[in-house]
Order: sequence, then structure tokens, then C-alpha cells
Amino acid sequence: MTVPLSILDLSPISAGCDAASALRNTVDLAQHAEQWGYQRYWVAEHHFVAVASSAPAVLIGQIAAATERIRVGAAAVQLGYTTALAVVESFGMLEQFHPGRIDLGLGRSGQRRKEVERGELPPRPDVPWREVDGVVVPSAFDTRTLLSSPRMRALATVLTQPEAVPPDFGQQVADILALLGGSYTVDGYPVHAVPGEASGLTPWIFGSSKGQSAEVAGARGLPFVASYHITPSSALDAVHAYRAAFVPSAHLSEPHVVVSADVLVADDSATARHLATPFGRWVYSIRAEGGAVPYPDPDTVEPLADDQRAVVEDRIATQFVGDADEVADKLTALQRVTGADELVVTTATHRHADRLRSYELLAKRWSGAA
Repeated sequence: MTVPLSILDLSPISAGCDAASALRNTVDLAQHAEQWGYQRYWVAEHHFVAVASSAPAVLIGQIAAATERIRVGAAAVQLGYTTALAVVESFGMLEQFHPGRIDLGLGRSGQRRKEVERGELPPRPDVPWREVDGVVVPSAFDTRTLLSSPRMRALATVLTQPEAVPPDFGQQVADILALLGGSYTVDGYPVHAVPGEASGLTPWIFGSSKGQSAEVAGARGLPFVASYHITPSSALDAVHAYRAAFVPSAHLSEPHVVVSADVLVADDSATARHLATPFGRWVYSIRAEGGAVPYPDPDTVEPLADDQRAVVEDRIATQFVGDADEVADKLTALQRVTGADELVVTTATHRHADRLRSYELLAKRWSGAA
């Protein structure tokens, strides 16, 4: 079964470059992605690191204006740092400019940090490394140390107003649905999001485990995106939990699952492996050095020491690297195991031309597999 293929872009800043070049590269890649037949182009939300996708709604507007047909969206707005009304109004405005092309993606990353600080986030279960029908399911990486670091706590204060307390994620999703549907009230007074109300937007819920995000997406009958590329240890569990919780809604009559994957394609396997050399170092910077560094040059990047590699082994093992046939085969296995209705792929390389080539080769191979 060949399912639609889409792109998730972080607008990575390469070593020696700047945010301006990364943003220009994002728009250029989106224009090519439309030509190559990708269904969606999603941008992530990250702050204070060497990726330029810090304001998804702004970037989505630029991408949608530079393209004609491809759907453009957020993967995902971090609800812990904003309000339901702000999200509905900003994406409602995008929908007015680009009718039928905007995807509203919602995530709870900001709330997870608060849970860690309060000691409410349990440790990841110690699940043995295994393989499921050709898909690697590694042991879990425990994010508590990363999320509770003094640096992360300090930077998080910049993202919210003083004394602000993020609402419950499920409540924020309910509020967004009410605002979109025109039924939101405060103390009995109606509140109308202009623009946004009656825009036809459908929220997409992004999740990394079988926890609240999967449960909310299922209970609300919304599409769900499982992040195999960030949390490969728990993505399959997340999909199962979503399907188990699913209740039909006005948005969906049956579950709709998207699964993400890290990929890197080149004309031959050796070239792909060389271009992927910096990936482990880059992920290590995210997990152990305070945030993503500028994406290193594969020709000069220093190899990881054994203890450093152990921190990122799960991500290295689940990055799909090779020629187009090899990567397509791995994506097919991931789709088969998860039953995904769509796949979304993300690629980081030092040189923009290599990233373009990766997506082009994969698109041609994927469409040829139909």
C-alpha cells in the first residue's frame, strides 16, 4: 500500500550559515516539494536553537504565499506557550488567505516541561530494544534530565507571561474546537474568534507516547501524528492508544494516523551514509548540550565518543539512510507496522542541495511504487 508522503521541516541552520539562509531554503524546498508531489509541508516550532522555525504561523504564511497547491501547516504549535484564542485567530487568518490549504497542528511540549518540574512525569519504561516486522523499536531515552535542566527552566520563562500557568492540554483542545465551531463562552458570554470561527480548520494532534495527546486525539475524533522520528521507542504504542480511544466525530468517521520518520536519501548508499555522519552529533547537541547546534559539515564533523553515541543510539538506528530503494523499503515497513494513512519525513543535511536531492529521489521512487 502506497500512502501519501509529506515533509516536516525544522528550517535547520547549517554551520557557517544564518537564519535568513535557512528560511530561504525552507521556502525553496517547499516550492520543489509541491512540484515533486508531496501532499503536505509542515514546519516545527523550536526556540533558542539553531533552527529557524520559531514562529510557525508566520513561516506558514510565507510558504503558502510562495506555493499554489500543497497543504501547509504546523508540526506543531506548542500550546503550553500560547492561548487557544491566539491559535484560532492566527490560523483562521492563514485559512482566509489560503482556503483549504492550512493544517493546524497542536502539541503539548510546553506542558511536559511543567510536569517534569512538578515531578509528575513518570520515567520512560525500560523496554528492551527489539524489531517489529522490520521496524526498529529501541529502548526509551529518558527526557526528564533534559527537560528539567536549569537552562531549560530559565529559557521557558521567556516563552510565557510571568506567573502564567499553562491550561490542561485536553481543555485547550476543547477550547480550540469550541472557538472554531462558534460555541465558546466565558462566564456565559459568547466569544467569537475573528477570523477563525467557521473556517473549517481541523486540528491535528501530535504525540510521542500513549499518554494524553493520543487519548485526546482519539476521544475528540481528530487526526493523530505519532513522532517515530523523535521517540521511536513509543510511537507504536501511541498509535495503538489513539486507535483504542477513537470516537467518530464531525471531523473523522474513523482513525487517521500519520507517522513521522528521519530519512536521508542519496544517489548511492555510501554517499547517503557520509551525508548522515553529522546526524548523531546534532542529536547529541539537542539531548546533552543545551539545544541543536548549527548542522555540522559531514567532511569535518568530529565522531562521537562511545559514551556520547550511547545517548543518541536510538535516533541513529531509526534514521532511514540509503539510496531511494533502501529508504522506501524502510518507510514501507513503517507504514505496514503502524497502519499509517500517511507518512511525513524529515531530512537534515549540511548542504541545501543535498537536502533537495534527498527529497527529490524519495518522491520519484515513492510515486513510482504506486
